[in-house]
Amino acid sequence: MSFSGGRWSAERYNRAQLAGRVAVLGGIALVAFAAIFFRLWYLQILSGDKYLAEAQGQRVREMTVQAPRGEILDRNGKVLVGNRTALALQVRAEELPKRPQRRNKVLERVGEVIDMPLEKIKKEIRKQTEELPANPVTLKRDVPEEVVYYLRENQARYPGVTVDRVYVRRYPRGTTAAHMLGYVREVSQEDLEQPRFRDLQPGDMVGKDGIELTYDHVLRGINGLTRVPVDVTGTPTGRPHVAREPRSGNDLRLTIDLRLQEAGERAVSRFGLPGAFVAMRVDDGEILAMGSVPSFDPRVFAKPSVDPDEYSALQEDPERPLYNRSIQGTYPTGSTFKPITALAGLASHAITASEVIQDGGAIEIGDQEFTNAGRTAHGPVDLRNAMKVSSDVYFYTIGARLNDDAVNGKAWIQDWAHDLGLGETTGIDIPGEAGGNIPTPEWRNELYREGETDRPWSIGDNVQTAIGQGDVLATPLQMAVAYAALGNGGTVVRPHLAYRAEDQAGRIVQEFDPAPQREIEIDEGWRQAVIDGLKAAAMEPGGTSYGVFGGFPVPVAGKTGTAETFHEGVPYDQSWYVALAPADDPEIVVAVTVERGGFGADSAAPAAFEILSQYFDVQADEVDQVSPSGDGTVVYE
Repeated sequence: MSFSGGRWSAERYNRAQLAGRVAVLGGIALVAFAAIFFRLWYLQILSGDKYLAEAQGQRVREMTVQAPRGEILDRNGKVLVGNRTALALQVRAEELPKRPQRRNKVLERVGEVIDMPLEKIKKEIRKQTEELPANPVTLKRDVPEEVVYYLRENQARYPGVTVDRVYVRRYPRGTTAAHMLGYVREVSQEDLEQPRFRDLQPGDMVGKDGIELTYDHVLRGINGLTRVPVDVTGTPTGRPHVAREPRSGNDLRLTIDLRLQEAGERAVSRFGLPGAFVAMRVDDGEILAMGSVPSFDPRVFAKPSVDPDEYSALQEDPERPLYNRSIQGTYPTGSTFKPITALAGLASHAITASEVIQDGGAIEIGDQEFTNAGRTAHGPVDLRNAMKVSSDVYFYTIGARLNDDAVNGKAWIQDWAHDLGLGETTGIDIPGEAGGNIPTPEWRNELYREGETDRPWSIGDNVQTAIGQGDVLATPLQMAVAYAALGNGGTVVRPHLAYRAEDQAGRIVQEFDPAPQREIEIDEGWRQAVIDGLKAAAMEPGGTSYGVFGGFPVPVAGKTGTAETFHEGVPYDQSWYVALAPADDPEIVVAVTVERGGFGADSAAPAAFEILSQYFDVQADEVDQVSPSGDGTVVYE
């Protein structure tokens, strides 16, 4: 009896337990169902309008409307860099079919339309997406309009493929001023991380070098925005709506005179050798012309993707066409440095303008012999005549007299060089400028202590510095700045290329007039003594550039320079010429250098002659024909 009652109790307990479990599971299911029901009710009732709007928004394609960059003009309004419109076929890689077979089919159809093999298309997509992963891939520019109409009518067969109107930089002057102007490229991911590019998006164009880079904020416009309704295939279903009109960038007018620029490039290119030139206003540092030879075609960088073969050819060219010699080329200056040594000698009282030094063609200083070119003896020379015939012995003497001061902390020659702007960047408004070098005892002795040279400073270093040799290095622009300060009486100008910014209506938006680097004190008597010597060198028989400028109708104060340097381990003469004109009240300074160009009168001076002829509008029949023999003497034709 007791057994039967126990079994009954157990069964009742089990049934009760099972019922409890069923109740718990039912409760859980009820809660879950209630949650799902509530979510659906929330999505469909409470948030239905929101998600409907988003769904509709997904059927609207937003397209950026590229704003044209401002044009770059010369000082007279002639276009140096402009724009042209082009229809560009682009592929948005993320919108292509995901399955490889379908993706290839679409790309094959694209290839048939633009006559491009599939493998080339895929290679271009890989290349451009590696460079700019978020940007659409441009496969072809200047697409015919019939192709555009075809693609629009058959959009469903070409997912991810669009044709957009874009602006392409146009260079109506070809290679002229290429180094100065620079180029533009699509903004990179690295660029987009910079604060100054925070308003940009993938696909936008930005300046990458030269004027285009420095004044990108002036030239770059504000893109517009267009919204187009599309169906699920991406095919437009209605008229586009302009949400924001594009706003063009401002035009930038430069200080450059195109006629002078072209004259300078022709003049230096005539010798078939690398070189550079600068023509600058003496009083305010406005660059009238500046160029480097050889140049390059900036259209290489205007393409959607830089051709690797073209770029390699530029990089591997032994004459380095991408190298801007006017601001990056640092060269020994040769005798163009002598006016600086003369000022140092006068300021230190190591010489006077009237002191006569006997030039026998050579001089012994310490245990070394220093000679003139060809050991030419000029006899007794004062400052004026020493400058006229470019007596090395005269300037060697100044360097020797000032060496003790240099060793004891008062480096007269070096200080004057630095005051006039050598050995440091000028602050010109394009990137890449080199600083050059003015050697001092401290500099060389430090190199010696560090084991980077085999000897400390000696008197020979100061002697070589005095004639612009040894370790003296300067750019053509630096030499132009130094001579400009001599010409204007002591203002070390800040050279600049930007003149003013103008909006599309021609209104002046901004003017550029940078303050000079500094003012230095140049005694007027010293200045005039140096200018007189430079004028005699150019305009009087026996002067080193008389063969070039002797018959020029405008008086010129100029100095030849022949610097000894090396090319691929082989010694050669670097040709230099720096001139101020008119000599008595200088307006313009011209600096020219030609690598492997021989004596200064052989190539650099004739190039300067052409630039100055253009500036002063001097015709050939106004010049008495006088030419140099190449050795500093004068030959009449």
